[in-house]
Amino acid sequence: MQPYPKLSTTMASIYYHFTIILFSFLMLSSLPQPSIATSRMLALVNQPPVILKYHNGQLLKGNITINLLWYGKFTPIQRSILVDFLLSLNHKSPRQPSVNTWWSTTGLYKGGPSNLVVGNQILDEKYSLGKSLKNRQVQRLGLKAGGHSKSTATLSLVLTSADVAVEDFCMSACGIHGYARYKKVRYAYAWVGNSETQCPGQCAWPFHQPLYGPQTPPLVAPNGDVGVDGMVINLGTVLAGAITNPFDDGYYQGPADGSLEAVSACTGIFGKGAYPGYPGEVLVDKTTGASYNAVGVNGREYLLPAMWDPHTSKCKTFV
Repeated sequence: MQPYPKLSTTMASIYYHFTIILFSFLMLSSLPQPSIATSRMLALVNQPPVILKYHNGQLLKGNITINLLWYGKFTPIQRSILVDFLLSLNHKSPRQPSVNTWWSTTGLYKGGPSNLVVGNQILDEKYSLGKSLKNRQVQRLGLKAGGHSKSTATLSLVLTSADVAVEDFCMSACGIHGYARYKKVRYAYAWVGNSETQCPGQCAWPFHQPLYGPQTPPLVAPNGDVGVDGMVINLGTVLAGAITNPFDDGYYQGPADGSLEAVSACTGIFGKGAYPGYPGEVLVDKTTGASYNAVGVNGREYLLPAMWDPHTSKCKTFV
């Protein structure tokens, strides 16, 4: 699992922060801020509890429309895997544990549930800004996806294909969430990239052999696509962060320029008994041998990271 301490930057009066999703125990030398998982050791040492403090800011609650911009080339199957995941956040599955059950933990944060609805989808298969993007260009794509809306009840989501390089991608980030302003209106946005060919050992673990650290065998990706199944993990992480800390004044622990959020507070945990190099006990599909811990509305299986429960102040797993 990849932790992601948050970095804040000011650029021409537009504020955004990076939500970095990396391995806590694999990438210690590259992390700009230590995360709670960097101190997790196999020794029997009592660690201080993780407490995400609420900083009295606005959260994205109620009905939230996600507008997607697909940047680069995704196959129809890849798009369906990711859209099915988004649809599953607020639709109950007949099989348990479900994606909806996982997402329902965000409803325990102040303000109640966040009901995400898929809105507009834009395909940019001609790489309108090229194949190497700066963070400010990601913001521009977020604006194009729907950030121009006057409603704050929207979230712009940019997804980049495996052949697109993004600033800090694979060096310190697998995905980000942040916010910017358009005509004095703040809009929240998020980005996740497909790491299949660029850094699967960093951003698609545990479906790929890790670049550093314990070389445990990788798990079988539940949808047979290491890059996209890795995107699901990172997408779940940034969405939870965007909902519970959209404007840098929601739920987080630590300084505002390097904090832990709803999922990054639970780095490396997918199931019971997780420790560095081992994602924990998860379910295994008897037919495919793939590992998963949540089922979507259309029967797809996914592997999702643990999320911090504000009622128990613990990382919640469902298997």
